[in-house]
Amino acid sequence: MLATSLVFGSFIIIMFFVVGIMIGWVSREYMMNYREIPRQHPELFDRDGNLIADEVVSLSVSPDFYEGFQQEYGGLFNDDDDDDDDDKE
Repeated sequence: MLATSLVFGSFIIIMFFVVGIMIGWVSREYMMNYREIPRQHPELFDRDGNLIADEVVSLSVSPDFYEGFQQEYGGLFNDDDDDDDDDKE
């Protein structure tokens, strides 16, 4: 009885895995081939449906921002555990 249930359970698990992969593959193909443009957020449009490009606020951070932040605030993003109290004997 146990062997039979293990065989059927394994078969069902593998079947669901294969069906999930097939559904995911078909969904990906549909999204990649049949969607023309990505949908924008509604707050990016004016009342007439035109895209507002000049009023959109964006933030870009230079790659050296975190290095300067680390130097200024004393290693806030260090990976070292120097201040960890678990090392004490």
